[in-house]
Amino acid sequence: MQFRNRSAGSSLPGHIATGGAGVALALVIGILLAPGATAQRYSDPDTLAPAYPTPQAVVERMLALAEVKPGELVYDLGCGDGRIVITAATKFSARAVGVEIRRDIYESTVARVNSLGLGEKVQIIHGDALKTDLTQADVVTLYLLTSSNERLRPVLEAQLKTGARVVSHDFEIKGWKPEQTEKMMVQGRPHMIYAYRMGLSNRGSKPGR
Repeated sequence: MQFRNRSAGSSLPGHIATGGAGVALALVIGILLAPGATAQRYSDPDTLAPAYPTPQAVVERMLALAEVKPGELVYDLGCGDGRIVITAATKFSARAVGVEIRRDIYESTVARVNSLGLGEKVQIIHGDALKTDLTQADVVTLYLLTSSNERLRPVLEAQLKTGARVVSHDFEIKGWKPEQTEKMMVQGRPHMIYAYRMGLSNRGSKPGR
């Protein structure tokens, strides 16, 4: 399956990654560990996301708690520099879609994905996390404020299939019971991970489709 990185609502083909089949591990690690662009932010006062990226160690643990399997489809809402979707593709052999509303961040992340030759596994969408079609997602990752998670919750409940996993960094989804929680210390700062499973650990989810 080949993804096309595109702007939401555009009918024109986007940029297709053309990198070689083999990507140097050092390049991947360098990009993942480099200071990244911030996660999705909105121009209105109600900012969806914190202004700093998820540490790489937390990224890997989030995907592990989500039990990401090869070939599954991972969505990261507010993908910033793409570290979650890149890690999902390179370390978990998943397909991944990142959604980013800021055009400058979107464009730099598309360039990063292309430079890694990940166009067949990773798609970056320029669009609104609250308006994204999630019906095909197996896993959704979040680093959004609790108030933003409350806005997103009806979308997740309406669209995600039973058994889909939602993993949130630092901010819980109120009204849902996490299947797992885990606290990590990274460079002296505590990080919380909340892992949910649709239809089992939350309320309001619909029967399996």
